[in-house]
Amino acid sequence: MRTPFDLTPYRRSTVGFDRVFDLIENNARLQQTDNYPPFNIERVSDDRYRVTLAVAGFKADEIDITAQQNLLQVTGRKEETSAEDRAKFLHLGIANRNFERRFELADFVRVENASLADGLLIVELVREVPDAMKPRKIAINGKGEVIDLGDKNAA
Repeated sequence: MRTPFDLTPYRRSTVGFDRVFDLIENNARLQQTDNYPPFNIERVSDDRYRVTLAVAGFKADEIDITAQQNLLQVTGRKEETSAEDRAKFLHLGIANRNFERRFELADFVRVENASLADGLLIVELVREVPDAMKPRKIAINGKGEVIDLGDKNAA
């Protein structure tokens, strides 16, 4: 099965972006048809993000958050209810089914905090680029002088 778009021309003219193209193609191929639980992703500041999932009916001990390199996985497991307990409901409109949500994280993004309140699971993310990866300005014929561009007072 082919993806709805062809990235081959871009792969030919770029170097080192294989992982990005693989993520795009895998995401297009594995588009989730299940939209449960609904979620928001917001940018709080330049290096801070917030993922909010609507997990009504779940307790903190029924939700598992796993952060690996470049992957955030949120899993919810409800105890099985008996047929007798389900028979008590006249209308069952709140979905209390098990779920698993995966979010691809960029390099150097880590989970800072997670909280559960009012049926919303909030996961705070922060991007921390190591000093060695930050841009530096190299002086020409400047006796090896290097200026850190991350430092606002330099220049």
